[in-house]
Amino acid sequence: MDTKRLDLNLLATLEALLDEQNVTRAAARLHMSQPAVSAQLSRLRDLFDDPLLIPAHRGMIPTAKALELQSPLRLALDQVRDTLATHQHFDPAGANLTVTLACTDYVQATVGLSVINTLRHRAPGIRIGLRNLEPTRLEDQMARGDVDLAFMTPEEAPPSLRHRHLYDEAYVLIGRPDHPHLFDGMTIGDYVQLEHVIVSLSGGDFSTPVDQALKVLGFARNVVLSAASFLLVPEIVTRSNLVALVPQRLVAERKDLKVVASPIESTGFSVGMVWHERNHAHPAQRWVREAIGQAL
Repeated sequence: MDTKRLDLNLLATLEALLDEQNVTRAAARLHMSQPAVSAQLSRLRDLFDDPLLIPAHRGMIPTAKALELQSPLRLALDQVRDTLATHQHFDPAGANLTVTLACTDYVQATVGLSVINTLRHRAPGIRIGLRNLEPTRLEDQMARGDVDLAFMTPEEAPPSLRHRHLYDEAYVLIGRPDHPHLFDGMTIGDYVQLEHVIVSLSGGDFSTPVDQALKVLGFARNVVLSAASFLLVPEIVTRSNLVALVPQRLVAERKDLKVVASPIESTGFSVGMVWHERNHAHPAQRWVREAIGQAL
């Protein structure tokens, strides 16, 4: 290969093409026209003496050579990006920055506004994108730059990602204000006699770690409803005899619910920030993480 012909922009285009496997999507990601990306693909094919991407029924598929290049190419470009970012000064007051945050609806409802207000107050030019947390896709999304920062239980994050603890959350038991069998000091025996609604983020499950813990103790609760979102649960219990364990922050300001301590010990979880190595040294991303840490 003649390295005198090497253009860093070509390698960035190749990274996008290998990720997207579609010229149109790669062009949109690079903020370039489709003909320009096609022209760069032609130069890349000449440079590597390989087709790199072959037209398929939908999009394109990478050649064996392209698959060999993908991992070292991403690593090399990340190192270049980190080197440049390390030597840049970040001024939040005058910065124009877009940050994409991934989190559950619970996080959006409980601490999302605090995070947004903090970032917007200190960096007026910032744009914030919120998207739903997809744990199984998170590592790939962060490697591609689609997600900058995620809020989740750190222990559930892919081990390759960095993380920082933010706060601990506890569960409380909720029901309608005049629920006849909901009271402080309930035993586990009292608890399992009630009808329960649980949250299944994956959809349709009727068992959670709470049920596994109860089984070890020789108990089983009657789960009659599985909801897809924590945000629906308070409305459901106010209109029925169902009860639910929910994060305490979610119902801290609700006056239309009866809230009692969980009869099950150690029911809770931690929330932290999770990010990719590619963003670790970036001055703007470092500032965002510090600002959020201070806010929470």
